[in-house]
Amino acid sequence: MIYFDNAATTRVFPEVVKVMQDAMESSYGNPSAKHMKGMEAENLVKKAQEVIAKTLKAKPKEILFTSGGTESNNTALIGTALANQRKGKHIITTKIEHASVYEPIAWLCEQGFEITYLDVTAEGIIDLEQLKNAIREDTILVSCMMVNNEIGAIEPIEEAGKIIKEKNPEAIFHVDAIQAYGKMPIIPKNLKIDLLSMSGHKIHGPKGIGFLYIKEGTKIQPIIFGGGQQKGMRSGTENVPGIVGLACACEKMIKNDYENAQRIREVKEYFQERIKEIEDIKDNSGQAPHIASISFKKIRSEVLLHALEDRGIYVSSGSACSSNKKQVVSGTLNAIALADEYKDGTLRFSFSIENTKEEVDETIEVLKELVPMLRKFVRR
Repeated sequence: MIYFDNAATTRVFPEVVKVMQDAMESSYGNPSAKHMKGMEAENLVKKAQEVIAKTLKAKPKEILFTSGGTESNNTALIGTALANQRKGKHIITTKIEHASVYEPIAWLCEQGFEITYLDVTAEGIIDLEQLKNAIREDTILVSCMMVNNEIGAIEPIEEAGKIIKEKNPEAIFHVDAIQAYGKMPIIPKNLKIDLLSMSGHKIHGPKGIGFLYIKEGTKIQPIIFGGGQQKGMRSGTENVPGIVGLACACEKMIKNDYENAQRIREVKEYFQERIKEIEDIKDNSGQAPHIASISFKKIRSEVLLHALEDRGIYVSSGSACSSNKKQVVSGTLNAIALADEYKDGTLRFSFSIENTKEEVDETIEVLKELVPMLRKFVRR
């Protein structure tokens, strides 16, 4: 079995499983309880905050635990918009955002907020001049992903942050770093980031856990109410096993100056070289170390995906979060103006530390066999 769908989710590290099991078996108290078992669990949560904050050169109190990337993005967008709407109702985002960003923004639009959508280049990079011109006095929020989840384009977040704060210092800058965290250094303070979203299962941590970095002093309100956990910002009993597993995965991915990310990049770049051996393809891949987007002319992506699956090779035709919807061309592929003859045949190959060049070789040989055969059956 060859698993090249790591942008959708990754296999949990054995070390992560171990610390989670220990937390479930030994530190099973409720972190809000006043007895020793509760304090034991609470200490694990605090330690995890410290570990994660260190990876961002942030403060532990700036880390809010969530159920994952979708909740982090929704909290950032809706919580910020509602808390700052008296200052203005203008929000800026891009045309290539993940559904967990563009859906809550669409909801905010229905509530009376005005949205500006930034264009991107053929490489999927935002237009900084357009961003500069879009920022207004009533702009309260700018949201931009750091790494596109479909093609792996890396956005100029540092430059964007400078532009935002120079034109409107009060505008809040949210960055969806779900595909970026663990793959590249991120220091929110240096990048002028106020809010940053992350999800554990993208870096060999468990599903159902993530965090939202909230810069101290950022005006944001909760969207989940109840018991007042996490200082009232996110009610609900903390997922202690998930939290300790998340911290373990964060530490492991970032150790030794991101050497894991460099090893992933080597496999991706090797794949990009070998895929050139297939005729009539287009490589849409950005500079992220783990995502390759390849368009195959005269083949439907879903057909090729299942043909590869039959050979034990697992890839994606886009964002996993949208895979249960009727197949349509993604907003990202439209935004980069991909030619129509390639749009229907785009697959995403995404790599992890567990993938090898030998797996790439095997995949290329299978593609050499499948692609010409499938093209014979295409409708003309």
